[in-house]
Amino acid sequence: MKHVLSVLALAAASTAVAVPAGAAPADPSYRAVASGALESPPNASPGTSLVTIDLNGTQMFVDMPFRDLEGTTTDAHIHCCTSSAFTGVAPVAVPFQDFPLGVRAGTYSNAIPLGDEMSYDPAFLSSNGGTASGAQSALIDAINANEAYVNIHTSLYPNGEIRGWLVAAPPVPETAEWSMLAVGLAGLMWMSRRRPMV
Repeated sequence: MKHVLSVLALAAASTAVAVPAGAAPADPSYRAVASGALESPPNASPGTSLVTIDLNGTQMFVDMPFRDLEGTTTDAHIHCCTSSAFTGVAPVAVPFQDFPLGVRAGTYSNAIPLGDEMSYDPAFLSSNGGTASGAQSALIDAINANEAYVNIHTSLYPNGEIRGWLVAAPPVPETAEWSMLAVGLAGLMWMSRRRPMV
């Protein structure tokens, strides 16, 4: 009987920290590893970048450290949308305003308001209904389909020295999930401690 009560108490404690069924999913995050080998055509640049893009409603947060470029930076942006995943070239969709120019290494960090029409290349905006909401929808759909990439252009490679395809980042466990695991493990340890020794 005590064993049954212990299991019921453990179950009640677990549900107390569980995430409600209607909880909203976390905002999506994307990553890209940019290199010269991923350019079209590929090049032998030693340059690299690990790009992180986090979405929060209509805000896109970009963190883009880069290094070892052969040329000096002239421009950087997101290109969208290719006709197939992980292949082809596409026009500029989102220019990176205030990207550091004339350098071979640096970091670009910026919040881009996707709800603002000025955040998009005019041709991309026009081809997606002429509205920020249409452009944002097309961009997010293409990123999720692996048909968008980040590109850094330089003085030696005007068409792009390094690029990386944007892919969904794996989700980070929520605090409630860790809490449920901890409560479950504590309950198992407590129950195993109470077993009679033979």
